[in-house]
Amino acid sequence: MSAPATSGHAATMPTHTVKAWWQAAPFALVFLLFFLIPLALIAMVSLWNFNEYELIPAVTLRNYFSIFEGCSHLTDNGDFCVTLSTYISTLKFCVLVWGITLLLGFSVAYFLAFHVRTPGMQTILFVLCTVPFWTSNVIRMISWVPLLGRNGLVNDVLMTLGFADKPVEWLLFSDFSVVLAFVHLYTMFMIVPIFNSMMRIDRSLLEAASDSGASGWQTLWNVIVPLSRTGILIGSIFVITIVMGDFVTIGVMGGQQIASVGKIIQVQTSYLQFPLAAANAVILLAVVLMIIWGLTRLVDIRKEL
Repeated sequence: MSAPATSGHAATMPTHTVKAWWQAAPFALVFLLFFLIPLALIAMVSLWNFNEYELIPAVTLRNYFSIFEGCSHLTDNGDFCVTLSTYISTLKFCVLVWGITLLLGFSVAYFLAFHVRTPGMQTILFVLCTVPFWTSNVIRMISWVPLLGRNGLVNDVLMTLGFADKPVEWLLFSDFSVVLAFVHLYTMFMIVPIFNSMMRIDRSLLEAASDSGASGWQTLWNVIVPLSRTGILIGSIFVITIVMGDFVTIGVMGGQQIASVGKIIQVQTSYLQFPLAAANAVILLAVVLMIIWGLTRLVDIRKEL
Protein backbone atom coordinates (compact mmCIF):
# COMPACT_ATOMS: atom_id res chain seq x y z
CA MET A 1 0.00 0.00 0.00
CA SER A 2 2.91 2.37 0.73
CA ALA A 3 4.62 1.90 -2.67
CA PRO A 4 1.80 3.36 -4.82
CA ALA A 5 1.52 6.32 -2.43
CA THR A 6 5.22 7.04 -2.83
CA SER A 7 5.07 6.85 -6.63
CA GLY A 8 1.97 9.05 -6.67
CA HIS A 9 3.72 11.66 -4.55
CA ALA A 10 6.74 11.57 -6.86
CA ALA A 11 4.47 12.03 -9.88
CA THR A 12 3.04 15.23 -8.41
CA MET A 13 6.43 16.86 -7.77
CA PRO A 14 7.06 18.08 -11.34
CA THR A 15 3.61 19.72 -11.37
CA HIS A 16 4.39 21.70 -8.21
CA THR A 17 7.77 22.65 -9.63
CA VAL A 18 6.21 23.91 -12.86
CA LYS A 19 3.63 25.92 -10.91
CA ALA A 20 6.39 27.50 -8.82
CA TRP A 21 8.29 28.50 -11.96
CA TRP A 22 5.16 30.02 -13.50
CA GLN A 23 4.53 32.00 -10.32
CA ALA A 24 8.09 33.33 -10.29
CA ALA A 25 8.21 34.03 -14.03
CA PRO A 26 6.56 37.53 -13.97
CA PHE A 27 8.91 38.74 -11.24
CA ALA A 28 11.90 37.19 -12.99
CA LEU A 29 10.87 38.91 -16.24
CA VAL A 30 10.57 42.30 -14.53
CA PHE A 31 13.94 41.75 -12.86
CA LEU A 32 15.48 40.83 -16.20
CA LEU A 33 13.99 43.72 -18.20
CA PHE A 34 14.45 46.53 -15.70
CA PHE A 35 17.61 45.48 -13.85
CA LEU A 36 19.85 42.92 -15.52
CA ILE A 37 19.50 44.10 -19.14
CA PRO A 38 20.07 47.81 -18.31
CA LEU A 39 23.11 46.90 -16.21
CA ALA A 40 24.47 44.77 -19.04
CA LEU A 41 23.95 47.63 -21.51
CA ILE A 42 25.75 50.09 -19.22
CA ALA A 43 28.67 47.69 -18.80
CA MET A 44 28.79 47.17 -22.56
CA VAL A 45 28.73 50.90 -23.38
CA SER A 46 31.47 51.52 -20.81
CA LEU A 47 33.78 49.46 -23.04
CA TRP A 48 32.99 51.45 -26.18
CA ASN A 49 35.14 54.16 -27.70
CA PHE A 50 33.87 57.60 -28.67
CA ASN A 51 34.86 60.89 -30.21
CA GLU A 52 33.24 64.30 -30.64
CA TYR A 53 30.74 62.98 -33.16
CA GLU A 54 29.87 59.33 -32.53
CA LEU A 55 30.04 56.24 -30.37
CA ILE A 56 32.34 53.51 -31.64
CA PRO A 57 31.26 49.97 -30.62
CA ALA A 58 34.75 48.65 -30.00
CA VAL A 59 35.97 46.92 -26.84
CA THR A 60 38.47 49.15 -25.06
CA LEU A 61 39.49 49.99 -21.51
CA ARG A 62 40.27 53.57 -22.48
CA ASN A 63 37.39 55.00 -20.44
CA TYR A 64 38.51 53.29 -17.23
CA PHE A 65 42.13 54.35 -17.74
CA SER A 66 41.09 57.96 -18.38
CA ILE A 67 39.01 58.01 -15.18
CA PHE A 68 42.00 56.98 -13.05
CA GLU A 69 44.54 58.98 -15.01
CA GLY A 70 47.02 60.61 -12.66
CA CYS A 71 45.78 58.68 -9.63
CA SER A 72 49.03 56.76 -9.17
CA HIS A 73 50.61 59.74 -7.39
CA LEU A 74 49.63 62.91 -5.57
CA THR A 75 49.35 66.22 -7.38
CA ASP A 76 51.84 69.05 -6.95
CA ASN A 77 49.63 70.44 -4.18
CA GLY A 78 49.67 67.14 -2.32
CA ASP A 79 46.07 66.34 -3.24
CA PHE A 80 44.55 63.21 -4.71
CA CYS A 81 43.52 62.99 -8.34
CA VAL A 82 40.09 64.25 -9.37
CA THR A 83 38.50 60.79 -9.30
CA LEU A 84 39.75 59.85 -5.82
CA SER A 85 38.95 63.32 -4.45
CA THR A 86 35.42 63.03 -5.82
CA TYR A 87 34.89 59.59 -4.33
CA ILE A 88 36.26 60.75 -0.97
CA SER A 89 33.86 63.71 -1.04
CA THR A 90 30.94 61.44 -1.90
CA LEU A 91 31.87 58.94 0.81
CA LYS A 92 32.18 61.80 3.30
CA PHE A 93 28.61 62.90 2.63
CA CYS A 94 27.48 59.27 2.72
CA VAL A 95 29.01 58.61 6.16
CA LEU A 96 27.75 61.88 7.66
CA VAL A 97 24.21 61.44 6.35
CA TRP A 98 24.14 57.77 7.36
CA GLY A 99 25.20 58.55 10.92
CA ILE A 100 22.76 61.42 11.40
CA THR A 101 19.80 59.64 9.80
CA LEU A 102 20.55 56.51 11.84
CA LEU A 103 20.50 58.51 15.08
CA LEU A 104 17.35 60.41 14.17
CA GLY A 105 15.60 57.44 12.59
CA PHE A 106 16.31 55.16 15.55
CA SER A 107 15.13 57.81 18.03
CA VAL A 108 11.87 58.48 16.17
CA ALA A 109 11.20 54.77 15.61
CA TYR A 110 11.92 54.03 19.29
CA PHE A 111 9.49 56.72 20.40
CA LEU A 112 6.75 55.49 18.06
CA ALA A 113 7.23 51.83 18.94
CA PHE A 114 7.67 51.96 22.73
CA HIS A 115 6.32 55.28 24.01
CA VAL A 116 3.17 55.64 21.89
CA ARG A 117 0.79 53.08 23.33
CA THR A 118 -2.26 53.14 21.06
CA PRO A 119 -2.06 51.86 17.47
CA GLY A 120 -4.25 54.73 16.31
CA MET A 121 -1.86 57.37 17.60
CA GLN A 122 1.07 55.42 16.16
CA THR A 123 -0.62 55.53 12.76
CA ILE A 124 -1.34 59.27 13.02
CA LEU A 125 2.23 60.13 14.01
CA PHE A 126 3.65 57.80 11.37
CA VAL A 127 1.54 59.48 8.68
CA LEU A 128 2.77 62.87 9.89
CA CYS A 129 6.33 61.66 9.29
CA THR A 130 5.41 60.93 5.67
CA VAL A 131 3.80 64.35 5.01
CA PRO A 132 7.02 65.85 3.53
CA PHE A 133 7.02 63.07 0.93
CA TRP A 134 3.78 64.42 -0.50
CA THR A 135 5.79 67.14 -2.26
CA SER A 136 8.70 67.01 -4.69
CA ASN A 137 12.26 66.61 -3.44
CA VAL A 138 13.29 69.71 -5.38
CA ILE A 139 10.58 71.82 -3.74
CA ARG A 140 11.65 70.63 -0.31
CA MET A 141 15.25 71.52 -1.10
CA ILE A 142 14.40 74.95 -2.49
CA SER A 143 12.41 75.69 0.68
CA TRP A 144 15.71 75.82 2.58
CA VAL A 145 17.07 78.69 0.43
CA PRO A 146 14.98 81.52 1.98
CA LEU A 147 15.80 80.13 5.42
CA LEU A 148 19.57 79.69 5.07
CA GLY A 149 20.49 82.44 2.58
CA ARG A 150 22.45 85.61 3.41
CA ASN A 151 19.18 87.51 3.86
CA GLY A 152 17.29 84.47 5.09
CA LEU A 153 15.32 83.95 8.25
CA VAL A 154 18.09 82.12 10.13
CA ASN A 155 20.66 84.86 9.51
CA ASP A 156 18.13 87.54 10.47
CA VAL A 157 17.44 85.79 13.77
CA LEU A 158 21.15 85.27 14.50
CA MET A 159 21.97 88.94 13.88
CA THR A 160 18.92 90.14 15.77
CA LEU A 161 19.86 88.10 18.83
CA GLY A 162 23.48 89.23 18.58
CA PHE A 163 24.98 85.82 17.81
CA ALA A 164 26.45 87.10 14.54
CA ASP A 165 27.65 90.50 13.35
CA LYS A 166 27.19 89.65 9.67
CA PRO A 167 25.39 86.97 7.67
CA VAL A 168 26.82 83.48 8.15
CA GLU A 169 28.08 82.34 4.76
CA TRP A 170 28.36 78.60 5.34
CA LEU A 171 24.66 78.04 5.99
CA LEU A 172 23.87 77.79 2.28
CA PHE A 173 25.71 76.38 -0.75
CA SER A 174 28.10 74.46 1.49
CA ASP A 175 28.73 70.99 2.87
CA PHE A 176 26.44 71.87 5.77
CA SER A 177 23.47 72.67 3.54
CA VAL A 178 24.04 69.51 1.47
CA VAL A 179 24.07 67.28 4.58
CA LEU A 180 21.06 69.11 6.00
CA ALA A 181 19.07 68.55 2.80
CA PHE A 182 20.07 64.88 2.65
CA VAL A 183 18.97 64.32 6.25
CA HIS A 184 15.70 66.14 5.59
CA LEU A 185 14.99 64.08 2.48
CA TYR A 186 16.08 60.61 3.51
CA THR A 187 15.59 60.16 7.27
CA MET A 188 12.24 58.54 6.56
CA PHE A 189 14.03 55.72 4.74
CA MET A 190 15.71 54.91 8.05
CA ILE A 191 12.63 55.33 10.25
CA VAL A 192 10.37 52.88 8.41
CA PRO A 193 12.49 49.67 8.51
CA ILE A 194 13.71 50.31 12.07
CA PHE A 195 10.15 50.93 13.28
CA ASN A 196 9.04 47.72 11.55
CA SER A 197 11.78 45.75 13.33
CA MET A 198 10.96 47.28 16.70
CA MET A 199 7.28 46.44 16.38
CA ARG A 200 8.24 42.77 15.98
CA ILE A 201 10.14 42.70 19.29
CA ASP A 202 8.43 40.58 21.96
CA ARG A 203 7.57 42.97 24.78
CA SER A 204 8.05 40.20 27.33
CA LEU A 205 11.80 40.41 26.61
CA LEU A 206 11.80 44.00 27.82
CA GLU A 207 9.92 43.01 30.95
CA ALA A 208 12.39 40.20 31.57
CA ALA A 209 15.31 42.61 31.22
CA SER A 210 13.66 45.02 33.65
CA ASP A 211 12.96 42.22 36.13
CA SER A 212 16.62 41.18 35.90
CA GLY A 213 17.68 44.64 37.05
CA ALA A 214 18.77 46.07 33.72
CA SER A 215 18.62 49.83 33.40
CA GLY A 216 16.89 51.55 30.51
CA TRP A 217 20.16 52.10 28.65
CA GLN A 218 21.22 48.48 29.23
CA THR A 219 17.90 47.25 27.87
CA LEU A 220 18.24 49.55 24.89
CA TRP A 221 21.78 48.49 24.04
CA ASN A 222 21.58 44.77 24.86
CA VAL A 223 18.00 43.96 23.79
CA ILE A 224 16.44 46.55 21.49
CA VAL A 225 19.46 47.43 19.33
CA PRO A 226 20.41 43.78 18.56
CA LEU A 227 16.80 42.90 17.74
CA SER A 228 16.49 46.00 15.53
CA ARG A 229 19.63 45.33 13.50
CA THR A 230 17.68 44.05 10.49
CA GLY A 231 15.83 47.34 10.22
CA ILE A 232 19.06 49.26 10.80
CA LEU A 233 20.73 47.33 7.99
CA ILE A 234 17.86 47.82 5.54
CA GLY A 235 17.62 51.53 6.34
CA SER A 236 21.38 51.89 5.98
CA ILE A 237 21.29 50.26 2.55
CA PHE A 238 18.50 52.61 1.45
CA VAL A 239 20.30 55.75 2.64
CA ILE A 240 23.76 54.78 1.40
CA THR A 241 22.66 53.74 -2.08
CA ILE A 242 20.56 56.90 -2.56
CA VAL A 243 23.20 59.32 -1.28
CA MET A 244 26.03 57.72 -3.27
CA GLY A 245 24.20 58.23 -6.56
CA ASP A 246 22.46 61.54 -5.82
CA PHE A 247 23.42 64.55 -7.92
CA VAL A 248 20.35 66.80 -7.73
CA THR A 249 20.63 67.56 -4.01
CA ILE A 250 24.36 68.24 -4.19
CA GLY A 251 23.86 70.41 -7.25
CA VAL A 252 21.05 72.53 -5.77
CA MET A 253 22.21 72.80 -2.15
CA GLY A 254 25.90 72.96 -3.04
CA GLY A 255 25.42 75.79 -5.51
CA GLN A 256 26.92 73.67 -8.31
CA GLN A 257 30.28 74.03 -6.51
CA ILE A 258 30.58 70.64 -4.78
CA ALA A 259 31.62 67.59 -6.74
CA SER A 260 30.17 64.11 -6.39
CA VAL A 261 30.31 60.97 -8.46
CA GLY A 262 26.66 61.29 -9.45
CA LYS A 263 27.26 64.90 -10.50
CA ILE A 264 30.21 63.89 -12.67
CA ILE A 265 28.12 61.20 -14.39
CA GLN A 266 25.33 63.71 -14.99
CA VAL A 267 27.76 66.24 -16.52
CA GLN A 268 29.38 63.61 -18.72
CA THR A 269 25.96 62.51 -19.94
CA SER A 270 24.98 66.10 -20.74
CA TYR A 271 28.12 66.38 -22.89
CA LEU A 272 27.18 63.11 -24.65
CA GLN A 273 30.20 61.28 -23.22
CA PHE A 274 28.12 58.17 -22.65
CA PRO A 275 30.94 55.58 -22.53
CA LEU A 276 32.83 57.64 -19.95
CA ALA A 277 29.65 58.13 -17.90
CA ALA A 278 28.89 54.41 -18.14
CA ALA A 279 32.40 53.55 -16.90
CA ASN A 280 31.93 55.87 -13.93
CA ALA A 281 28.55 54.27 -13.26
CA VAL A 282 30.09 50.78 -13.26
CA ILE A 283 32.78 51.90 -10.81
CA LEU A 284 30.21 53.58 -8.58
CA LEU A 285 28.05 50.45 -8.64
CA ALA A 286 31.06 48.34 -7.64
CA VAL A 287 31.84 50.65 -4.71
CA VAL A 288 28.22 50.62 -3.51
CA LEU A 289 28.03 46.84 -3.80
CA MET A 290 31.21 46.49 -1.74
CA ILE A 291 29.71 48.71 0.97
CA ILE A 292 26.49 46.67 0.97
CA TRP A 293 28.49 43.43 1.04
CA GLY A 294 30.36 44.71 4.09
CA LEU A 295 27.08 45.58 5.83
CA THR A 296 25.55 42.19 5.08
CA ARG A 297 28.60 40.51 6.64
CA LEU A 298 27.57 42.08 9.93
CA VAL A 299 23.96 40.88 9.73
CA ASP A 300 22.62 37.85 7.85
CA ILE A 301 19.53 39.65 6.57
CA ARG A 302 17.97 36.52 5.06
CA LYS A 303 18.22 34.69 8.37
CA GLU A 304 16.89 37.65 10.35
CA LEU A 305 13.87 38.12 8.05
